[in-house]
Amino acid sequence: MTKQVQDAYIVAATRTPIGKSGRGYFKNTRPDDLLVAAIRSALTQVPTLDPAAVEDAIVGCSFPEAEQGMNMARIAVQLVGFPKPVGGVTVNRFCASGLTAVQMAADRIRVGEADVLIAGGAESMSLVPMGGNKPSFNPEIFAKDENVGIAYGMGITAENVAKRWKVTREAQDAFSLQSHQRALKAIAAGEFKDEMTPIDVVSRFPNLTTGEQGMKTRTVDIDEGPRPDTSLEGLAKLKPVFAAKGSVTAGNSSQTSDGAGALILASEKAVKQFGLTPLARFVSFAARGVPPEIMGIGPIEAIPAALRYAGLTLDDMGWIELNEAFAAQSLAVIDSVGLDPAKVNPMGGAIALGHPLGATGAIRSATVVHALRRHNLKYGMVTMCVGTGQGAAGIFERV
Repeated sequence: MTKQVQDAYIVAATRTPIGKSGRGYFKNTRPDDLLVAAIRSALTQVPTLDPAAVEDAIVGCSFPEAEQGMNMARIAVQLVGFPKPVGGVTVNRFCASGLTAVQMAADRIRVGEADVLIAGGAESMSLVPMGGNKPSFNPEIFAKDENVGIAYGMGITAENVAKRWKVTREAQDAFSLQSHQRALKAIAAGEFKDEMTPIDVVSRFPNLTTGEQGMKTRTVDIDEGPRPDTSLEGLAKLKPVFAAKGSVTAGNSSQTSDGAGALILASEKAVKQFGLTPLARFVSFAARGVPPEIMGIGPIEAIPAALRYAGLTLDDMGWIELNEAFAAQSLAVIDSVGLDPAKVNPMGGAIALGHPLGATGAIRSATVVHALRRHNLKYGMVTMCVGTGQGAAGIFERV
């Protein structure tokens, strides 16, 4: 029997601040704890919702192992304290994992198989390195030239895009400066407060006087990445890090980061039953593959498909979150697709704010949902390139 297609609404959306990996806010904080905090905060946005009505949690993670392994989604719902019947599944589409989690939750609701679901993403690049703790490529990748790009480092793919799309070092650095300036302006204006869940970070240390363990708690309520001292002169001094004569530097690349995001999605039936206020409707999603060696141009293929599924055009988009994996690929996408630069990352992007891989799609979904309401805009998009050669795009509608 064919099920009736119905709408899926976002009724809560939040994220943690984003910390710098290795030395930042959350260097010793488990990603599942960040996820738990985000889910608990999302639940406070829907106080009339019965937690027992939640049927499943779908969580994105790029490297689901070690501290973010053991099916982090299921672990998180148990740590939050949901009833035992609430399930959990962790999904991986690398940088689009969090957005894919939102899409999967929306689709379950849209085909009538669920009424209330949690979607999110979490990643600690401090505790689980890029590539995981034991990278192991299938040897067949190296047997065929067309597959070797799968093994390329992300920086090399950005260099390839910069060359093919003729993106200059100067343009990359200018784009990076703009990302920091927009992020700092948005922070100063309190633009992130609606989407942000403050996190208490506990530090423990030995008290040599008493011989006991000391403890200090710090509340983190701001993204760590944006730098007020960023300048074109400073960016120009940075050396290429992926190719000796390249143009991609640490300054025009996304920051490695730690963070989490969580959304609650509901059917119209659940919205009425629990007296919920929809923030946005999930409209469409598309993922497309591209040559792995130029993975950064993935959104060039995914964006038109998502627009086509939604029956919309670029002109309909009032806000676009384009994940800034690298300035080179961001500029190539903006130019090739014809995106309005004023609508792309108005509050800065991953170059300034950070990119906690599998969490980013959920984090930026929260950004779009709240930005649409704050600025009275109708449609917004989240889009990103994906390692091994993919692109993804999701469209949201303010309701």
